[in-house]
Amino acid sequence: MLPNRYRYIAIEGAIGVGKTSLARRLSEHLSAATLLEKPADNPFLELFYQDPARHALATQLFFLFQRSNEVRELTQLDFFKHATVSDYLFDKDRLFARLNLSEAEFSLYQQIYQTLALQAPAPDLVIYLQAPVEALLARVHKRAHAYEQKISDEYLVRLANSYSEFFHHYDAAPVLVVNTEHLNFVESDADFALLLQRIADMRGAREFFSLGE
Repeated sequence: MLPNRYRYIAIEGAIGVGKTSLARRLSEHLSAATLLEKPADNPFLELFYQDPARHALATQLFFLFQRSNEVRELTQLDFFKHATVSDYLFDKDRLFARLNLSEAEFSLYQQIYQTLALQAPAPDLVIYLQAPVEALLARVHKRAHAYEQKISDEYLVRLANSYSEFFHHYDAAPVLVVNTEHLNFVESDADFALLLQRIADMRGAREFFSLGE
């Protein structure tokens, strides 16, 4: 088990890094509630990967409204009774908006974002998963979600760089940065146990966990 101070854990990282798989295993281990992204519910997502410039705004606004509803759901959860593990951080919505939208579209997005006044509670811990772009692409193709198969190397590079920049400045919660290149938290009980111990041992606001070959 983990210390009681971790009542709300958010897992983040680029597409294909293993956020949802880890969130599910961690929530099962902790008997915690889960809050998972629902990308398959977005009717614009597959169109976005086919023609990003044309469909970026509709895709992003759908996610924004979807997450505004999830903010309300999250604020209603009783953290004193049940821990919660999420496979995303609410703050990252603007990361994708900044990456994918034109200046005019991002200005409109910002106005809508501020009107919705999203105020999600800060996590007690963010687990930021990293992996080389080659590994991300391999994992994306392995899981074979139809709407992801047109993701390009160039887009994943830009996304990974955007995440690095985002977390370089992020200070709203403690962050454990995990290099997943040689770790498999789903199929390896030993790797999962190492992660649990690393979380339990955290003392600083930003720490790093990596396993060499």
